Amino acid sequence: MADDTPDPSVELTTQGVGPWKGAPPAEEFYDPDLLAKGDSRNVIDRYRYWRMDAIVADLDQHRHPFHVAIENWQHDMNIGSIVRSANAFAADTVHIIGRKRWNKRGAMVTDRYQHVRYHADVASFAEWAADAGLPIIAIDNVPGSVLIETFDFPEACVLLFGQEGPGLSAKAIAASDAVVEISQFGSTRSINASAAAAVAMHAWITQHESF
Repeated sequence: MADDTPDPSVELTTQGVGPWKGAPPAEEFYDPDLLAKGDSRNVIDRYRYWRMDAIVADLDQHRHPFHVAIENWQHDMNIGSIVRSANAFAADTVHIIGRKRWNKRGAMVTDRYQHVRYHADVASFAEWAADAGLPIIAIDNVPGSVLIETFDFPEACVLLFGQEGPGLSAKAIAASDAVVEISQFGSTRSINASAAAAVAMHAWITQHESF
């Protein structure tokens, strides 16, 4: 009896796809080298064999109007994972506040496809957000925060995340237009920073993306 189970997506493997079979496509967004040698990058099927700059240009056509910002005072290893989630949810730009150096391993090279901007401190970041007309929505479980399940995210905004452990700085909280927390029901005081970022981004998606 024939097995009708579809082959697993190449995105579930680490091998990617091999060289293009048949006559190579003529569209300019394809990378001749990838067509000839194969594509093992961490990209969805739609972007297989595409040039990197072509992928970024295509993403720019449908990025969402929310931004992601992260305080980086302690070289937090979660930043890479947050950048990866920002790319997955098509955030407009990721903003790194503080140190420019950060561990990119968790980003799985998605930072190559994601706009990243740096701000020296909270004050300069807040000034940029004000000039851009973007409210800052802090994500932290501090007194006075609003439950994420009850919060209406602005369509255009910046989701601000803090360090693993200490969370957001007092200056970041003060600069924010709203502070939102994710409901928890266990014994731990907080969830992982990158996990919290993914939850918050998806909450924005459920409110503003059409399916």
